[in-house]
Amino acid sequence: MLESINLEKGLIALFVVVVSAIFVSKLKSKKLKLPPGPFALPIFGDWLQVGDDLNHRNLTDLAKKYGEIFLLKMGQRNLVVVSSPEYAKEVLHTQGVEFGSRTRNVVFDIFTGKGQDMVFTVYGEHWRKMRRIMTVPFFTNKVVQQYRFAWEDEISRAVEDVKNRPEASTTGIVIRRRLQLMMYNIMYRMMFDRRFESEEDPLFLKLKALNGERSRLAQSFEYNYGDFIPILRPFLRGYLKICKEVKEMRLSLFKDYFINERKKLASTKGSSSLGEKCAIDHILDALDKGEINEDNVLYIVENINVAAIETTLWSMEWGLAEIVNHPDIQQKIRKELDTVLGPGVEITEPDTTRLPYLQAVVKETLRLHMAIPLLVPHMNLNQAKLGGYDIPAESKILVNAWWLANNPEWWNKPEEFIPERFLEDEQKIEANGNDFRFLPFGVGRRSCPGIILALPILALSLGRLVQNFDLSPPPGHSKVDVSEKGGQFSLHILNHSVVVAKPRV
Repeated sequence: MLESINLEKGLIALFVVVVSAIFVSKLKSKKLKLPPGPFALPIFGDWLQVGDDLNHRNLTDLAKKYGEIFLLKMGQRNLVVVSSPEYAKEVLHTQGVEFGSRTRNVVFDIFTGKGQDMVFTVYGEHWRKMRRIMTVPFFTNKVVQQYRFAWEDEISRAVEDVKNRPEASTTGIVIRRRLQLMMYNIMYRMMFDRRFESEEDPLFLKLKALNGERSRLAQSFEYNYGDFIPILRPFLRGYLKICKEVKEMRLSLFKDYFINERKKLASTKGSSSLGEKCAIDHILDALDKGEINEDNVLYIVENINVAAIETTLWSMEWGLAEIVNHPDIQQKIRKELDTVLGPGVEITEPDTTRLPYLQAVVKETLRLHMAIPLLVPHMNLNQAKLGGYDIPAESKILVNAWWLANNPEWWNKPEEFIPERFLEDEQKIEANGNDFRFLPFGVGRRSCPGIILALPILALSLGRLVQNFDLSPPPGHSKVDVSEKGGQFSLHILNHSVVVAKPRV
């Protein structure tokens, strides 16, 4: 009897919620001029029609149907998707302050401590402070010059390791695995003055596994239904429990094996005997001054592990695959290197600015295979205007940067890998956002500061590989697979490429 009464009460409550939602929705729609979009149902909005998979290609299909700005009501969340250079400029530049905050979700709240990092914090004083603290040790020309020799050293080691593997020149290897170790060593030398000796290093294996699991859990579309519709959130308990466990293990690893070890070294030897400061020393200085807390330190390290290492690695793998699949492009890169530097002269960081074709290959890789195709989502804290439409407060704003860079209205044969397109235009299109058709790092206040590291590291790595190897698909294959796998924000290669790398003599 009691159960039937409770069920009856539950059904009445649900009926009241539905009626209220319809009433409130009608009131709002009369007041606001909202962007076009699919018909939204009460409570569920467009979720039943659109589903969880909001990848760049699906959103492109919706843009073709509803226009360059459209609205998706996904449960309790409003998603505004913009797909034109004009609207992108409005969101990222002209109204950069209004749309300068970040939305989070139930999973990113866990991995960032509800915005204690830099990437996912709201726009305001905390973000400004974190951006300033991270810029000095990571994102300046001085840092590039301080660490360029370390970058070149790690790339040289990777090249030698590939040369020493006999199968690399016959059946082929997944070069990406060695490049992953290289990228970790580049960033961990910058962060902690530490490196890992091999791919079998137990600490590296543990770190790589935890970072990989974090990326898988955060980038999956599986949890969207619970994020969009709070009444379904209880079904996410198991998923969120795993996220919390992975988060705790990662932060403990960062703290115990890297941050505390650096503190111990400084207290034992004295700060002055450590030599030139690495990034964590600058960040710990900010901690000592009371500018940030212990958790902020951990979340800065968390951001770098994901935002700097993995995204650069994805782009490197895409670039390598396209070079393998286009022998003519490989030859053009090699010819430019030999002409500008001289045969047998290894490329260094300062050389990258003197090699326009290699730079064009990097840019074309970022255009066709953008690592963050929707950029990191923006949010307006208050109700705003965009393109003559009213944008409700706390809407999630997605800039479909992949479609901006792959729309045939603005690009000739966008589906093809053609580096020359970046050489032919009289007004050179750069990756820094000087043209709103090409925004691989975003632009404006919330743009990715890692551009200053990513571009030279990509050019150096691809240049050295082409200089040292004839790169080709494995026996029996004419090309390597460039199928893609998209996530909440990410785009990476679906199957890691097996590549034959024959040393050049």
